[in-house]
Amino acid sequence: MEQTVEFYHNVIEYFKTNYLNYAFILLFFIAGFVITNFIKNKVRRRLVRKSPNHITASFISQIISFVLKTVVIFITLYLLGLNAFTNKILAGAGLLTFVIGFALKDIGENFLAGIILAFKSPFRIDDLIEINSIEGFVKDINIRETLIKTPDGKDVFIPNAIILKNPLFNYTIDGFLRYEFMIGITYQNKPTEAIKLILETVNNVDGVLKGSKKPAITINELATTTINIRVMFWVDTFKTTNRSLHHSIRSKVMDDVVLALIANGFNLPTPVVVINNNEPSNPLNPKVETNKNGIIKP
Repeated sequence: MEQTVEFYHNVIEYFKTNYLNYAFILLFFIAGFVITNFIKNKVRRRLVRKSPNHITASFISQIISFVLKTVVIFITLYLLGLNAFTNKILAGAGLLTFVIGFALKDIGENFLAGIILAFKSPFRIDDLIEINSIEGFVKDINIRETLIKTPDGKDVFIPNAIILKNPLFNYTIDGFLRYEFMIGITYQNKPTEAIKLILETVNNVDGVLKGSKKPAITINELATTTINIRVMFWVDTFKTTNRSLHHSIRSKVMDDVVLALIANGFNLPTPVVVINNNEPSNPLNPKVETNKNGIIKP
């Protein structure tokens, strides 16, 4: 009991004697992290001004922050008198790196993939991309994964290695995005007049590009009961305050085309169901009898 009391007494006396040193070390540790964050933000802002791709600036600033914070931690351990502990960490760094690298192979792979993506710059913040059938807007990239937000609001964290190993579709990297859809008219209508009307309607929608990227309307297929017309047009995603707004342009074009065709007397086809009353009866599939107007008899 007396030994325990003496031990605690010695500890208290030791801290009373060295509390200024520990206060200085604590202050150094806090100041080190504060200065590191300041340098990180300063570097990021400078790189953002010089580089058009904010992802590269963000990734480089994260690496600088990681290195500087590691240095602050090692200096703090040294000031605390843990020289032997620090030396053991440094001495075993080679073996530790091998063990950790083998155990955390995926993390190392994603880290290297993140560096390649940051400097290769296949996308930028708010670019609309598709990877492995996942479509969304790029929101951030860090050491391990890339964050994209899908059009329906889901946040998806995709490992950087997956992005590097698979085909990547960037729909907005140059600002131009082409939409297309199909619409059918019956054979009783004149397709040339329909194409002229559709072209005029599409050109009147705000946000649809003209000039070298003007809309193109063509006959795509002569189907059994319809003439299928292909409507293609371009939008400039850089001209919208929110890149997701170009989806509303596509919806506006489709709505206006349908209304214009109906208003000008064009017939839009509906599904056709043929009932053959001449088929032999089948007990497992009894014949349906209808009157002359096609109404099923009771």
